[in-house]
Amino acid sequence: MRHPILAAAALCLVAAQTAPTHKVSLVAGEGLREPFAIDVDKQGTLYVAEMGGMGVSLIDKSGTVTRLAGTGEAGLSGDGGPAASARFNSPHHLLLAPDGQHLYVADTQNFSVRTIDLKTQIVTRLAGTGEKGFSGDGGPAIKAQFGGIYALALRGRLLYVCDLDNRRIRTINLDTGIVTTVAGNGQKGSPRDGEPALSEPLIDPRAIAVDAKGSLYICERNGHALRVVDPNGRIRTVAGTGEAGYSGDDGPAAKAALNGPKSIAMDGEDVLIADTENHVIRRYSPKTGLITRVAGTGTKGTDGIGGPAASCQLNRPHGAHRNPATGLLYIADSENHRVLSVDSH
Repeated sequence: MRHPILAAAALCLVAAQTAPTHKVSLVAGEGLREPFAIDVDKQGTLYVAEMGGMGVSLIDKSGTVTRLAGTGEAGLSGDGGPAASARFNSPHHLLLAPDGQHLYVADTQNFSVRTIDLKTQIVTRLAGTGEKGFSGDGGPAIKAQFGGIYALALRGRLLYVCDLDNRRIRTINLDTGIVTTVAGNGQKGSPRDGEPALSEPLIDPRAIAVDAKGSLYICERNGHALRVVDPNGRIRTVAGTGEAGYSGDDGPAAKAALNGPKSIAMDGEDVLIADTENHVIRRYSPKTGLITRVAGTGTKGTDGIGGPAASCQLNRPHGAHRNPATGLLYIADSENHRVLSVDSH
């Protein structure tokens, strides 16, 4: 009979040998200018919003970067024509529609949402007049004014818009084209837990995500916090103390310090947080209320490619996206001008 202690040791050795490596790989490090957001199609092609590149690029499986949209010069032009000939201004976010044919782009400093038909590669303006302001609730989104569109989220036929400078989250009904505010009263401040989101202030909503149940997550950059609006429309803070710092890994997210988080994304029921000024990607679990570190050492740098995610330095991660089909986690490390992947997390 095999000795139980030896058997247990053997099992531990096998487990160690087969445990996930969390290896970090360089997906693309040339031809990108400040990648801020990532999405991926069913074929594994990455779509990247380049804030500094003033457009959208594609990255194929070989890591080759090609330009899909934008001339590289800031401006607002080209609607109704080829996306590659159109001008964009500091796009911060994008997302693919479930049909795989339409790409929505947050054309941030053009105060617009633009749509690219990936079959024809024609760009059109879905929302925004191109002039900064606040108007249009209850009417056509194409005639509404926005104040800096920093992020988008999609649930069903509702496109959520993070209208940072107006301190509001708005939705566009893709069937009717009507725009509506769903969170934020336009004033600056920290919302009170349990109150209706429409009656409460926001500090600077920078990113949004919506889960399968209809809960809306709002990331506040200068609020150093993650908030959630439940399906009943009530808001509460779930991560971050409101003060800049770095603390709390593996503990309650509400007691953890964040520092300038600039992007969030759903990972199943969890929320991935690009804790940008802390140079890490973190995960918030609504089930447990805990926050954990997924990638980054907490210090700026470029070292660590080929090693574990926790030992890889990030400069200013602005985006994170998990591909549910492959399990790969993609990170847009903007000031290192590169996109990374993590093979297990």
